[in-house]
Amino acid sequence: MTVQKHCKIIEIRTLTSDIFSFLLDAGALAEAARPGQFVHVKCGEGLLLRRPISICDVREDKLRIVFQVRGVGTQWLSERTTGEVLDVLGPLGNGFQLPETGKVLLVGGGIGSAPLLFAGRATSNGATAALGFRTGGGAILTEDFEQAEIPVQIASEDGTVGTQGTVDQVVQRCLKEEDYSVVLACGPTPMLRALSQVIEGEGVPCQVSLEERMACGIGACLTCSCKVKGHYMRVCKDGPVFRCEEVDWDA
Repeated sequence: MTVQKHCKIIEIRTLTSDIFSFLLDAGALAEAARPGQFVHVKCGEGLLLRRPISICDVREDKLRIVFQVRGVGTQWLSERTTGEVLDVLGPLGNGFQLPETGKVLLVGGGIGSAPLLFAGRATSNGATAALGFRTGGGAILTEDFEQAEIPVQIASEDGTVGTQGTVDQVVQRCLKEEDYSVVLACGPTPMLRALSQVIEGEGVPCQVSLEERMACGIGACLTCSCKVKGHYMRVCKDGPVFRCEEVDWDA
């Protein structure tokens, strides 16, 4: 059930210089949300297109979003204050299919780590998070995962936190050390492409949440099309979550 609701901002946290966390009083919108889905937020009176933002977490009727400033719309959003109201449409898209048995390996890259917190908390048989960041200063949500009793292994390209390198190296180690029933991943396309190569041949199902620029957010336009199953599909309507082996990473 998709809801358009005016949601009051009840908490703002600054995670890095350009990444922010908002906790919204979202009512029925939060109650309908599932891990891997997103919301479409109206950002300013002069901007026609809403901004898609993954749902980071849900607690009863409270919904949390974490976003990075990447343009005029998200810059406007970052300047909001507690008590202001946002025009939010959601939940949108098809989310992760959580397994009934077995542990889950959560793989996030940068801001793509955000929707995995909700997924990890919703699993019934435990999860491990493998998170990758360019720098240690850009690492986000690690304490939130730990507070949810989800062990975290981190990779940073500059080596200032965790393992120096990329998150696919951490994934390789995790898959050797423990058995997982599924891998759930979200992050930039190069990271997901590298992950697909690691997963291939491991025999572990993998679901990926694709990051694409969106316009309408409801499937009416083709702005967010990507090549899946040999033909183009809409990330907003058909995804954003797809099975890893279905995605044409060379398209």
